[in-house]
Amino acid sequence: MADETDTTSAIPTLEDWQHWTWVMGRAQQMLMEKWAEGLPKGDGWPAAAPPWGAFPPAFGIGSPATADPAALFTAGAEAWAKGLETWGRMIGLDTEAKENARDRRFAAPEWQESPVFDTIRKTYLALSDKLLGTVQDIEGIDEETRQRMQFGVRSFVDAMSPSNFALTNPQVLKRTMETRGENLLKGLANMLDDIAAGQLTQTKQGVFEVGKNLATTPGKVIKETPLYQLIQYSPTTDEVLETPVVIFPPWINRFYILDLTPEKSFVKWCVDHGISLFMVSWKSADESLADLTLDDYVLKGQVDAIDTVRDLLGVESVHTIGYCVAGTTLAATLGYLHAKKQEAKVKSATFLTAQVDFSLAGDLKLFTGDETMALLDEITRDKGYLDGRYMAATFNLLRGRDLIWNYVVNNYLLGEEPAPFDLLHWNSDTTNLPAKWHRDYLEDLYKQNKLIKNGGIDVAGTPIDIGKVKTATYVQAGREDHIAPPESVWKIMEHFTGPKRFLLAGSGHIAGVVNPPAAQKYQYWVNDHAAETLEEFIEGAEERKGSWWPDWLDWVKKQAPKTVAAKGPRIPGKGKLKAIEDAPGSYVKAR
Repeated sequence: MADETDTTSAIPTLEDWQHWTWVMGRAQQMLMEKWAEGLPKGDGWPAAAPPWGAFPPAFGIGSPATADPAALFTAGAEAWAKGLETWGRMIGLDTEAKENARDRRFAAPEWQESPVFDTIRKTYLALSDKLLGTVQDIEGIDEETRQRMQFGVRSFVDAMSPSNFALTNPQVLKRTMETRGENLLKGLANMLDDIAAGQLTQTKQGVFEVGKNLATTPGKVIKETPLYQLIQYSPTTDEVLETPVVIFPPWINRFYILDLTPEKSFVKWCVDHGISLFMVSWKSADESLADLTLDDYVLKGQVDAIDTVRDLLGVESVHTIGYCVAGTTLAATLGYLHAKKQEAKVKSATFLTAQVDFSLAGDLKLFTGDETMALLDEITRDKGYLDGRYMAATFNLLRGRDLIWNYVVNNYLLGEEPAPFDLLHWNSDTTNLPAKWHRDYLEDLYKQNKLIKNGGIDVAGTPIDIGKVKTATYVQAGREDHIAPPESVWKIMEHFTGPKRFLLAGSGHIAGVVNPPAAQKYQYWVNDHAAETLEEFIEGAEERKGSWWPDWLDWVKKQAPKTVAAKGPRIPGKGKLKAIEDAPGSYVKAR
């Protein structure tokens, strides 16, 4: 009698065949039900067959009357291995080349234990390197074309990884035999749910809720406009810095990336270190915001918030923080204030992974072509705003291996739930964008790079020249940032003319910013000597362990060290602006 754990040699019983027949029948039923949900009700039903044929081919399971599922799985993997091996010999691949130890797709021991899957893994990795290297070696093309080709090839090889397919992933095959196909049914259910939602699930549902275990730093909404809510946070120290800090988060995301769980919250950390802190919470776009432009985000957004806080606290100036695209707009705001001789309103400006010069903007520039702009016009024509799920999909594509295919394998093939993760909950919490302003942002800034040109853009008729901005500036970049590459963020140093401090943080666009000191993660680099280029900065930089937040706090205190008692208008709702509602407010919760 064969060992019951030997799934490749056990002879299937009648019960086995009945079970696999049920699995395939249930999958067929699930697909039919989902198809039927999309049909018109009543007499409008068309006499059409469902689009999947007799059985969804993605399962790779043969007819239960003619084949042993385990044997079919093995045969399919062997066919893939032989095919890849043949291609490898034809083009002279070196399948013993050095592998990337950080490649989590093939970290499971099953990939090395079986000669078949070891061959598949090695040949795929060698083929990927060959294809990517070929693009790099092509002569006679401009750099933009090469970048487009590299992105396309990288996306293709990531999508074609053997880890993404049931028949060529030993972990999936093992799970399928262990659960007798239940993982595939669960995965199909997960996939159909995601299709209905129009978004890939990246974190366990129902674990996080804004205002309950995310964005919980105490405070009050003290102002509400059609564009934003202004949050003032409650002080936790007896004294606070006289000059307050106003944070402008990106309007393409929810502000609470800076106020996740209390352990990760930049907001809470600032308040606990004696900062009078204010946060702008942008409204998710609807039809009422369809006609917004740069003028609105500068004048009705940033300048209005700055003036509101100055008037509330009776101070001459504020510190400002602009994160990502809000940092781009902050540069335009500073240019406008300098043109109007009102630069004293802003004591300092901090730019977190923000770009003002888009000449080296990275892979996101690939999504500004004529085809993309035409699609943007088409999908926003009726409502005047862009569904935030489109932007989420774009950002996921930039890191498809981690943010798409990882979840395809986990959720759809293994049939598992993703782990609860506050940052990915935020990442999936999309925000709608005003279509006109979003298009102008891509066209005028990403494509034509007008912000760095004297008079290239104007705010309410006032030409902007960011080369005249003399405000003290703190510039933070992420070493591994794929959205705002460090060489692009560095460009701020070449345009502003006032005192500047550049800091390069470990990790990327999010983790490089959200790195609380208590976590003792990553590192950052500073260079107190003048540097003309990023390369020169790095060459002379000093590496320091942990979070960059204390470095920033020391810098802010040097700009305006005076403190005052945390009372009166420093308490939310106790000044001339009364509390409207508790933080985090209603705008951040609106869908």
